[in-house]
Amino acid sequence: MKLSHFGFELPEELLAKFPAEHRDESRLMVLNRKEQTIEHKMFKDLINYFDEGDVMVLNNTKVFPARMYGNKEKTGARIEVFLLRELNTENRLWDVLVDPARKIRIGNKLFFGEDDSLVAEVIDNTTSRGRTLRFLFDGSYEEFREKLLELGETPLPKEIDRPIEASDTERYQTIYAKNEGAVAAPSAGLHFSKHLMKRLEIKGIDFSEVTLHVGLGTFAPVEVEDLSKHKMDSEKIDIPVETAKRVNEALKNKKRICAVGTTVMRTIESSVSSKGQLNNFEGWTNKFIFPPYEFSIANCMITNFHKPKSTLLMQAAAFGGYDFVMEAYKVAIKEKYNFSSYGDAMLII
Repeated sequence: MKLSHFGFELPEELLAKFPAEHRDESRLMVLNRKEQTIEHKMFKDLINYFDEGDVMVLNNTKVFPARMYGNKEKTGARIEVFLLRELNTENRLWDVLVDPARKIRIGNKLFFGEDDSLVAEVIDNTTSRGRTLRFLFDGSYEEFREKLLELGETPLPKEIDRPIEASDTERYQTIYAKNEGAVAAPSAGLHFSKHLMKRLEIKGIDFSEVTLHVGLGTFAPVEVEDLSKHKMDSEKIDIPVETAKRVNEALKNKKRICAVGTTVMRTIESSVSSKGQLNNFEGWTNKFIFPPYEFSIANCMITNFHKPKSTLLMQAAAFGGYDFVMEAYKVAIKEKYNFSSYGDAMLII
């Protein structure tokens, strides 16, 4: 398929700037692939589509406050530094994105905090906006990480174009987040409330966890018309033995296995055995899913409404069927569903 197949006009006002007041009260569009029907529900109605023994696979990654602001030495220019990944704990080396990038060259120093208590030196150029920084800090590694948490802010996506609010610290994080390492939230999971999860558990639905530390590669624009030529950035994943066991048991019993989000789908599709079962795995994935694609594990998925030409939309279309999903997006725009990370959800069964 081509990139142009995934273009559509998205009205600016449908890009959600804030989440729904209550997590489980965002809207839910339900796509039934077999019946080719579309229903309009609330997220908490999700419980009606699952039965005892069904499995929901969650991404338990935790977002860290990856966006920092520093000042360039001598000029004092304000520079945004977006922490992508830690390269070396001992030398405190990080891969980052800087903005504006044209001002930041190898050898430059950046000062963070009102008292300049943290300093970073640019030691390499990686991409047009990418740099490698060495942080210079006197304390222990634990104190250094504390300092990063103190100086960083919640890395809301750029389209949520507003100042960060105190509530974002909690709302741009799933309630089951535990393994820190993501620079963006697995947004399908943001709709789950404690109350809804408890109700699902009482009904006998099993929650199994994987980890994919979401990097910016997930949101990087596709710049080639031929999708087979697009390369995803690698992201770290972990599929525990227990999760693989539970999912394979559900597969055997012909139960519903629901991937909560595109990150979960990419994770489990990255470790499939020749017999079509889920293998436990710890490592990296650069899996890119677009139509046509044969899925091996999940038979339903929850996802948000995504921007035009995004890899996230491509994956949803691969799972739900290209024509059906693109038709559903037309309906979503007509019915004024909210798009993006703080937007509404879609269940594809």
